Amino acid sequence: MDKVSVFGAGSWGTALGYVLAQNDCDTLMWTHRADQAQEINLHSNEKYLKEIRLPETLRATSSIDQAVAHAKVFIIAVPTKAIREVCRDIAARLEEPVLFVHVSKGIEPDSLKRVSEMIRDEIPAEWIEDVVVLSGPSHAEEVVLEHPTTITAACENLASAKRVQDLFMNHYFRVYTHTDVIGVEIGGALKNIIALAVGITDGLGYGDNAKAALMTRGLAEIARLGVKMGATPLTFSGLSGVGDLIVTCTSPHSRNWRAGNMLGKGKSIEEVLSEMGMVVEGIRTTKAAYQLAAKYDVLMPITNALYEVLFEETTTEEAVGNLMNRMKKNEMADLIDLL
Repeated sequence: MDKVSVFGAGSWGTALGYVLAQNDCDTLMWTHRADQAQEINLHSNEKYLKEIRLPETLRATSSIDQAVAHAKVFIIAVPTKAIREVCRDIAARLEEPVLFVHVSKGIEPDSLKRVSEMIRDEIPAEWIEDVVVLSGPSHAEEVVLEHPTTITAACENLASAKRVQDLFMNHYFRVYTHTDVIGVEIGGALKNIIALAVGITDGLGYGDNAKAALMTRGLAEIARLGVKMGATPLTFSGLSGVGDLIVTCTSPHSRNWRAGNMLGKGKSIEEVLSEMGMVVEGIRTTKAAYQLAAKYDVLMPITNALYEVLFEETTTEEAVGNLMNRMKKNEMADLIDLL
């Protein structure tokens, strides 16, 4: 029986724990909250997954020592801003190499590092068997209802990606393998920015035309940046690109869409974050993507417009107007630039 420790007990970490436990893995979840660990051990996690009964074999602990000692496969499912702290805590307790699988979708502002790079910063190389990114179009709320879901396990070492595929694959959770780690991480992180923007236009009442425009042009700027950073263009036509973009921009399950929707209806960022009560990765990632666009000299008008709304007090209506009144462009020439 495979032993797996899941670090992070939010909605997605819990959903992945659900899948692993159903796949007969000896799965232990870690949360820093003792009361949440106790609740999971009683087979529920109501704040994050309402009215869902968790498998009786899924266990939880608030002891990081216990979680580290439990397994040689670690699922890192904490918000991007907590990655370094949790990895430092893990590193201090490691005694043998571990396979790390991260599911966090974000980029660190200022350092501009992807999550896999942050993990390698904090965990000494001798304790890392490999780092795999698990990403794709997947709402936790649907996974625990066992609705069909497909995602991607990406690692430069295909054997490590296949190992993760074997751990998670079942009749409702299909996992594909990939070797383009940069593309999968960039697609997963930056789609949250576009989802915020789509939420804003939905909140403003602009409808489907605006949504389609933002998703299409948003994918183009995600791909432009990703390719400049070393990603393969075709990755953005896959699950972690257009797939994740669709699911995040079109569903009320999406935290980023919901946050944008509230902004479009006139609420402040402070009000939005207070009402959400959960991390909205797209806000932090917008700052990082804005910085990356400058570093790589990549045109990212939607990202820039959202940055102005979030950090420079531009109104949502002004931001939309600025996007619509940009200079004329040729779409085919724009797409050819990606090839």
